[in-house]
Amino acid sequence: MYSMFKRSKWRSLAAITILVLTVVVFVVYFVNHPEVWDELGQIPRTTLFIILGLYLIFVGSLALVNTATLRLCRYKMKASESLLLTMYSSVINFFGPLQSGPAFRAIYVNQKHGVKIKDYTIASFVYYFFYALFSIILLFSGVLKWWITPFAIVLLVAIFYMKFKKNKYLGRLSLLSLSNWPYMAAATFAQIFVLLMIFWIELTAVSPGIQFSQVAIYTGAANLALFVSLTPGAIGFREAFLVFTQKLHHIDNATIVAANTLDSAIYVLMLLILSGVIIITHAGKKLRVQPAKD
Repeated sequence: MYSMFKRSKWRSLAAITILVLTVVVFVVYFVNHPEVWDELGQIPRTTLFIILGLYLIFVGSLALVNTATLRLCRYKMKASESLLLTMYSSVINFFGPLQSGPAFRAIYVNQKHGVKIKDYTIASFVYYFFYALFSIILLFSGVLKWWITPFAIVLLVAIFYMKFKKNKYLGRLSLLSLSNWPYMAAATFAQIFVLLMIFWIELTAVSPGIQFSQVAIYTGAANLALFVSLTPGAIGFREAFLVFTQKLHHIDNATIVAANTLDSAIYVLMLLILSGVIIITHAGKKLRVQPAKD
């Protein structure tokens, strides 16, 4: 118990340190490049509202992913409850400690609906697999032939399933509802497609010459940064990974900084709107759970 607390303490400290350093880097960059502020100030309000609306749709796609995760566990949750759970967990995942949204969802469905935490966790691995798969395809879309994609998806799904089928922990994949794997793939694809649209609008708003092919690669890179992130919204990690993969998407630093500043601001605004909805609907009380036992 002490070792877990110690690890959590150091993880929190690392996240705060990285977050502070990222803010400092951004401030210094904006001071030295005031033209970036000018670019952001020239973005039409209509564009801002469109991005905000797409982020609200994005939350709906996350609810579909949550529903798909539960269907893999052979449980069907009402759409309204899944959406409310997704809204609440999205808020605490960003503003709460240690990005605790996924853990909260697992505990909630266990206590309220009897879904085993282990089964929900394994089902989440299926989601992460499809999320990583689609993101990798986008990242290397500039060098892959379009007709290779469907064959690559089928092959990687087969390899993933066969490789982990005999694993003591991930072997529980065989206990999941295989008929719902396509539903999970579709839900994950919908989520990434919405993100692709969001990034396309943001990037073209600050740099009109950006090509859609560049946005696709950029989206793949931004998504994959979430797998190594310690900070809310992968702040710091996402920007670093986008700079690291510049040779693939060919988007300059100024555009990356401006687009990510715009994205973070609108995403936080969206979360504040969700927080207001949660308060008005008393969702916090409806979704209250007991602390998980060791």
